[in-house]
Amino acid sequence: MQHPQERQADVSDSKAASTPEKETRKRTTPPVFLRQVLAELRKVVWPTQSQLTTYFLVVLVFVLVMMAIVAGLDLAFGRLFFTIFGGRADD
Repeated sequence: MQHPQERQADVSDSKAASTPEKETRKRTTPPVFLRQVLAELRKVVWPTQSQLTTYFLVVLVFVLVMMAIVAGLDLAFGRLFFTIFGGRADD
């Protein structure tokens, strides 16, 4: 078990506690910002057509399955509540 003084020393050793006060930074101008954005976009590895098609189909199937699950649960709970509280479930 650590003594209170030792715990205090551990906290003061952290980087968060030793950060300097606010640094003054120069603002980026819009043209420089756009150049930086374009430079970053050039670094992006874009998916191929076949990868894009595969990703699209995976997302489409996932969404359709989730829609079916939600619709099934909605139908089941609707019928259950109409059975419990009366009324007609076949409207």
